Amino acid sequence: MHTRPVHFFAGLSSGVLSAVLLQPADLLKTRVQQSRSNTLYSTIKSIANGPNPIRQFWRGTLPSTLRTGFGSAIYFSSLNALRRRASLIAAGRTDVVVRGGEHSSSLPKLSNTANLATGAFARTWAGFVMMPITVLKVRYESSLYSYNSLFTASRDIFRTEGLKGFFAGFGATAVRDAPYAGLYVLFYEQSKRKLSSLATKIEETSGTSTKLSSSTSAGINFISGIAAAGLGTTLTNPFDAIKTRIQLMPDRYGNMVHAAKKMLAEEGTRSLFDGLGIRIARKAMSSALAWTVYEELIRRAEREWKEVVEEEKDVRVG
Repeated sequence: MHTRPVHFFAGLSSGVLSAVLLQPADLLKTRVQQSRSNTLYSTIKSIANGPNPIRQFWRGTLPSTLRTGFGSAIYFSSLNALRRRASLIAAGRTDVVVRGGEHSSSLPKLSNTANLATGAFARTWAGFVMMPITVLKVRYESSLYSYNSLFTASRDIFRTEGLKGFFAGFGATAVRDAPYAGLYVLFYEQSKRKLSSLATKIEETSGTSTKLSSSTSAGINFISGIAAAGLGTTLTNPFDAIKTRIQLMPDRYGNMVHAAKKMLAEEGTRSLFDGLGIRIARKAMSSALAWTVYEELIRRAEREWKEVVEEEKDVRVG
């Protein structure tokens, strides 16, 4: 049942939903990070008092949806393939944790090290593939460029910076995404395991069921997603701030090391944590939403597939 198209579609759906709903938070984060003089309040006020405020808050939705939608699809399908391969390689070892109905996830259960490694690799790969769209998204969201379409933006970047312009900030992105994704999967799985165990004990005590209900599983996945995103985002925010500066002003911030030194020298340590609050809120909601939708779609697809198999067995027996 665990075919790549199913996981690709589930990841795409979850990514598109979170991108559209949370685009204003992404835009505000980019604006705050582009300069220390931009505060969250002043940015919101400037957009709200300008022309077409609703449209401006959702500026960059198209590249953001393409990037998050297809990025999530690539990430989730790659992550599933890696985790299943890892579980097969480690079959028979004690570091492979397998849970039955008492766990809220339908995905393979791995060791902490495997969770870190598979999450980091899948996110880095997805980030590399979607980097050109990411650069377009960030520039669309900033107030430093006035692009009218993806075509004009692409043409301008290629004309002024060449192909390398579409991969500006990839080093900082990889350094941000690899540990973030690894830590996220680790925190996410640990949180689900503990909350699932607690919920199972509560339901057993109440005499309702020994198997978690669909709504309970979805709630556990959502809460775990928020907690994991908050922890991972805080630890990796400096690299996100550096990445934004490089993508918006490549002439001024040449590479990750140069950008970090320049930001620290001119603006201090606080510049590396610009946009942390809005990024935590956005990441927590988007990750929790994406993972919850993804896992629920996979769960439903598996249930429907099992029903089809059972029906085919009944027909053969009959």
